[in-house]
Amino acid sequence: MSAQGQDPDALGVVIRERRRLLAIAYRLLGTVAEAEDAVQEAYVRWYQLGEGERSAIDNVPAWLTRVTSNICLDVLKSARRRREQYVGPWLPEPLPSDSAGSTDPADRVTLDESVSTALLLVLESMTPAERVAFVLHDVFKVPFPEVAEIVGRTPAAVRQLATSARRRVDTTRARRSSSDVHASVVRAFAAACEKGDLRALLAVLDPTVELRSDGGGIVRAAYRPVVGATKAARFLLGVLAKRPEWRLELRTVPEGLAVVLLDDAPGRGAVESVITVQVIDGRIHDIWMMRNPLKLSRWA
Repeated sequence: MSAQGQDPDALGVVIRERRRLLAIAYRLLGTVAEAEDAVQEAYVRWYQLGEGERSAIDNVPAWLTRVTSNICLDVLKSARRRREQYVGPWLPEPLPSDSAGSTDPADRVTLDESVSTALLLVLESMTPAERVAFVLHDVFKVPFPEVAEIVGRTPAAVRQLATSARRRVDTTRARRSSSDVHASVVRAFAAACEKGDLRALLAVLDPTVELRSDGGGIVRAAYRPVVGATKAARFLLGVLAKRPEWRLELRTVPEGLAVVLLDDAPGRGAVESVITVQVIDGRIHDIWMMRNPLKLSRWA
């Protein structure tokens, strides 16, 4: 749409806000595509305003935040039904930490712990109002009165929502191993997978480990979680044994190291899977295997 007739200063603010809005929307929705759609819709609503309506907005960033968050809130309210229709386990989209240096604003979602797979899954288990309250207040420092307007609650009620969400997030953080231990375990995990060493792989897996793989119905993946060290190890080694052309590479994600599986076949070179893990007490308790190509676009 044409921006003709708009205040150049306001238009500059709108454009500069895109990165922050994408960062908010990604944390709320869990995929870059949905985040981009939400921000695009917010921009459409801005450009549809009359000149007088835009002039009456004192705080453009706050207006954009409110509209984007409301759009995300509507998406979250329908997410349960969409998840039920999803083929196999749904996982949030993993992001490589080096995308922070991209020149594309859509890639430059501020990367920190709040976009780790573990934390995004905790957010996924919350009510939409809890998730919005935590992300906006605790991550982006939006005041409670403004969050209250977005979720349709009182500031006191929103404070309670954020406290409840923070408690769940803190519980997850407290259980995790240090970054050094995480890196060491992931390296041992990758080496065992690369060598096809079942015994070494079992040594880094917790007996109750759960493996979830997201193929989105596009590529082959386990339709149900694989539970238990032996089953998870055999599943991983079985997948790799069938794909001798795949190469393992360690890459950095917000939670630390991750294992990337690349297809080294001539003419390919594509990222086939990204494996992120949660390490607790020096062992892997959760394995998240992203295979859905629609959620691997940032890994090209």
